[in-house]
Amino acid sequence: MGISIGFNIGILVFFKYFNFFVDSFVASFAFFGFQLESSWMLKVILPVGISFYTFQTLSYSLDIYRRNLEPTNSLISFATFVAFFPQLVAGPIERASRLLPQIVNPRKFLYKQQIEGLRLMLWGLFKKVAIADALAPIVDDIFLNHASYPSSTLVLGALFFGFQIYGDFSGYSDIAIGTAKLFGIELMSNFKFPYFSRNIAEFWRRWHISLSTWFRDYLYIPLGGSKIRRIFVVRNIFVIFLVSGLWHGANWTYVVWGLFHAILFLPLFYLKSNRRYLGTSNVLKSFSNLLSEAPRMICTFSLVTLGWIFFRSETLSDAFCYFERLLLHFSWDSYLHPRGYRMIDYYILLTCFVLFEYGIRKDERNPLGFKYRFLRLVCYLCLLLLIILFYDDGVDRSFIYFQF
Repeated sequence: MGISIGFNIGILVFFKYFNFFVDSFVASFAFFGFQLESSWMLKVILPVGISFYTFQTLSYSLDIYRRNLEPTNSLISFATFVAFFPQLVAGPIERASRLLPQIVNPRKFLYKQQIEGLRLMLWGLFKKVAIADALAPIVDDIFLNHASYPSSTLVLGALFFGFQIYGDFSGYSDIAIGTAKLFGIELMSNFKFPYFSRNIAEFWRRWHISLSTWFRDYLYIPLGGSKIRRIFVVRNIFVIFLVSGLWHGANWTYVVWGLFHAILFLPLFYLKSNRRYLGTSNVLKSFSNLLSEAPRMICTFSLVTLGWIFFRSETLSDAFCYFERLLLHFSWDSYLHPRGYRMIDYYILLTCFVLFEYGIRKDERNPLGFKYRFLRLVCYLCLLLLIILFYDDGVDRSFIYFQF
């Protein structure tokens, strides 16, 4: 077990964090007036998806160590589990106990499963191209030139990035889950409409579910979980969120982003409301329920959006500068509409997207499975049309989470 953890974490730390630690070491000495040469810095290319398949491999070893899983005798099956291509580079982070049996056992062609897979792929492609990629140039412009924009535009930039990263990452997850269905394999859900969450705890039960449950099962619970003295539970909460932030990238912005969410989570823990919204299948049951819960959703979404500023900024100084202009340079003027963009199209698109997601909130794994065939066909055509209309050749189409 020790060899497995040491080998996997060692490779991850070397490729992903070596330069980060060296740079932080040099910067800490520079703070006290000592100038050191960064002669230990290496030009190492980060392997795509290393954080994902490292954690997936670790879960296999940990489950065997805990006797929750019998080791497989087939190297081919194990290699397929680790390198299953739909979710290899950006998740969901699957457990061996769930994925390995599906790989080993014979599979049958199921028409319903194939159709659901194609629908998920179309829905994911729409979120990636028509939402994430369409918003990317505006977000890049605002964050790159944040020092010259008033707060009204900076609010727009943070809001658009929230939709960009959701469309980008959940879109990839939908495509991965849909592609796996074509092979007769069911992957776990990774997103369950997180922007309809009513507090931060519920948000993390709906956002990047495979990672949050991984940290819960393999780090939080082994540290004692919530069944120990309160002071140690607080320690565990900070450890989980800080490690989650650092997992996303070798940058202090991610560490502060994790700390930001830990601070937001602590009041819920002390008030014992962190487990208030445990149901994850239905976000809201009725329109009247929506009206009563809307203030909590808006508040949670606003806090998450503020946290995205740290996540998107290149450095901490950029993030704090963004916040400084956001708070002290308030102005509603023409800069609300970044130069060269017809903003009304994006406002209508995002409004329709939110309303549509609210309408399909009961089944994230079959978002286009409407009862009437005519309605399904209209929906398919509309999504394809929007993908074509918002497609832009000049946009970098790499997925955001490929860098992690």
